[in-house]
Amino acid sequence: MSISESDKPIFAGPIEETFAKILDFYGIEWVYEPSSFPLVRDEQGRVVEAFTPDFYLPQQNLYIELTTLRPHLATYKNRRMRLMRELYPEIHIKLLKRRELRDMMIKYGLAEEAIPIMGTKAQQRVP
Repeated sequence: MSISESDKPIFAGPIEETFAKILDFYGIEWVYEPSSFPLVRDEQGRVVEAFTPDFYLPQQNLYIELTTLRPHLATYKNRRMRLMRELYPEIHIKLLKRRELRDMMIKYGLAEEAIPIMGTKAQQRVP
């Protein structure tokens, strides 16, 4: 989805913007944060927790969630992904973690953009 600057979404962080650039470069249609899925409801049925994946790729019928959280902080996202799969088994969703994102960015010539998400020495792996 190649979009004009005026229609460009406001991304939550630079990793989302970089991911969108990769998708644009390869001509992959995408929508940023198009849907929210209720995960937890209170006794009255009101939504108290919802999950909004970062991207939807319509041609692949796939939602993508990006995370650059350190592994010990990723428990939160992993829990939400588990709930998504339990509550919405028909929804296809993939979580791309720090290392996968970094490796993808380096592979596609975005090494400079990958620097902010490199993590600690222990988290880094030479591709």
